[in-house]
Amino acid sequence: MTEIDAIGLLCPLPVLRLRKRLSALPEGAEVRLLCDDPAAAVDVPHFCAEAGHALVSIEDEAAHSVYRVRKGG
Repeated sequence: MTEIDAIGLLCPLPVLRLRKRLSALPEGAEVRLLCDDPAAAVDVPHFCAEAGHALVSIEDEAAHSVYRVRKGG
């Protein structure tokens, strides 16, 4: 699974990095996005819905959140 460390980055950079990484992956591939930007709680689900990707899970860890996204077709 591909992992993107976007800790310390603010909107819109986490979603832009996610979009760029997903574009290079085949359909069905999963990405873990590590992020501490509070806006990501809205931005990531919105991006997934608009782009046709599946938001598999959101896990809150001590200092950041982990978003698991599966690339759609």
